[in-house]
Amino acid sequence: MQGFTLLPARLFGVLAVVVCGLFTAHVQADDTDHSLTIEKNTQSYVVNADGSFVLDVEMIAKVNEERAIKLHAQRPLAFNRTLETLKVVEAYTQKASGRKIRVQPKQIKEQQEQASADAPMFQDSRVKVVIFPDVAVGDRLVLRYQRQRNKPLFPQQFEDMNAPDFYHTEQTSYSYDMPANMPLYADAKGYKASTPAAAPGRKIYRWDLQPTEKSRIENGAVAYTDYGQFMAVSTFADYTQFAQAYAARAQVEVTPAITQLAKELTAQLDTPHSKALALSDWVRKNIRYVAVYVGAGGVVPHPAQAVLDNRYGDCKDHVALLEALLKAVAIESSPALINFGNAYALPTVPTLGLLNHAITYVPSLDLYLDSTATPLAAGYLPIPELGKPVLLTQTGVLERTPISQLNKVDNTLTFNVADSGAADFNNISTVEGWSAEFNRFVFKSLPPADMKQLTQKILSLYGQSGGGEVESDSLEGNAPTFKSVIKGHTDNLVNLPGPTGVPTLSSLAGGISQNVFAFMAEKERTQNFTCLSGEISEQARFDFPKTVNILAVPKAVSLKQGGFDYQATYAQDGNGVVVTRHYQFNHTDAQCSPQDFIAMKPAIEGMVNDLKSQVIVQTL
Repeated sequence: MQGFTLLPARLFGVLAVVVCGLFTAHVQADDTDHSLTIEKNTQSYVVNADGSFVLDVEMIAKVNEERAIKLHAQRPLAFNRTLETLKVVEAYTQKASGRKIRVQPKQIKEQQEQASADAPMFQDSRVKVVIFPDVAVGDRLVLRYQRQRNKPLFPQQFEDMNAPDFYHTEQTSYSYDMPANMPLYADAKGYKASTPAAAPGRKIYRWDLQPTEKSRIENGAVAYTDYGQFMAVSTFADYTQFAQAYAARAQVEVTPAITQLAKELTAQLDTPHSKALALSDWVRKNIRYVAVYVGAGGVVPHPAQAVLDNRYGDCKDHVALLEALLKAVAIESSPALINFGNAYALPTVPTLGLLNHAITYVPSLDLYLDSTATPLAAGYLPIPELGKPVLLTQTGVLERTPISQLNKVDNTLTFNVADSGAADFNNISTVEGWSAEFNRFVFKSLPPADMKQLTQKILSLYGQSGGGEVESDSLEGNAPTFKSVIKGHTDNLVNLPGPTGVPTLSSLAGGISQNVFAFMAEKERTQNFTCLSGEISEQARFDFPKTVNILAVPKAVSLKQGGFDYQATYAQDGNGVVVTRHYQFNHTDAQCSPQDFIAMKPAIEGMVNDLKSQVIVQTL
């Protein structure tokens, strides 16, 4: 699993200016990038009956532009030294003249994976970094290496999944030399299948990538594998067999220490639901998460007692400890394999390729828990886990996580405008549901110096200058609601003497405008995209001094289309204006289609126009 992130749209009730600083993502090519040409990428597997294999890889890439050098002049090769060995057979930079500059042994660095460097339990996760010398535009990077898997993840089984790089590709092929009595099932799109001649008692399966220009991945779009090229192979006949193999290697033991802890944590609780939430929250708050992927990091969790003793673990370790704690109070649970990313579709053949994360499912409560999601209270899932296919390993059944979860936001904003056009303001935001704990997490994570600058940064998003203070409810506990207050002063709310327009702001952060404008990240869509349901209510009041005359207020707006229900009213009250807005978006899935977007556009454009509306005033 990758570190917890928020998708870049529809942050209900969240101080988005803070989130951007807390969570970042690695940027990579998301359409056909011609800075590098993959001239050859051949991966040849020879698989043994016990599931072990030898993989030979040959890669030749030509550097076409300067910007490709920084990304590709060194090549990291990840492996698990407990399960496999990795040998660099040959590596060199080939100059445009044909001269070869070979990579020397000292230019191949082996190191522990950064994510698990401080966790002794995961020291088997290693990376060999091949550093190519003297790389310039026009050069070719040639690499041949061999990875030998001595201990299969699943005995007598083999599985693999691949998707193409987003670089111009000339030749990419995958071949699997299998025992003839070991069928290999496949699901491939954009690859041409063939069966080359094989030795007696063997069968070779081969797939060649069909080169194609790739469209830019649109903002908030689902994973490329949902609609583009991919190839998955597996010796598992179905997901039930795959789940059984995982479950067989993920057994947990309930120790006396685990039993004692579970009973202490649930002693004052009288329902299975409250006990499950309490145990999940304890694991979330007390067991540090260490990022090691399911698959590359193995599929066998560490003993639950070891995870408890060390107070850290990866996702499957979290699941193992929570399963043991739940079992200690007579609540049965199952590991649930899921994609923690933006993939909403799984291949028809079972593989770990997209199932890169493990969470917990409690069948008797129909409850999903993810104790690795530190910013979220138990009972809520991270946004990337909503509406996803999930494999329950205890039963082998493919289910789907909830498409939405409780999230309501109520914002109240007041401006007391001075004769100069400056204004004192007070913004009260109350959130209920998943973002309550998330906001507590954000506030606790924010350094004091950044907290002091927060109001100024928020105002700058609206072209305002000024400052203020932020107050909030207690940052401890798991209260289902969370209130924050921004008090401050803006120097330039109204450009008096006018006539001039006053923006009808009805919240400063985490409100309707942030969510509506996020839908406008793309003018047109050709790919499915994530869309989060939610509800926001806002009220704002602008009190003007007696020296200012209110000339006009916007007309009321009512929009019900494409899953949106949006209402806005504007009323003059003495020498003030009251703005009320209510926004609700409901969709039958956690992702929307291009056709959905077409249906949404009139409502989105109508909301944008309203959110840009102004109150017209002039000094008397």
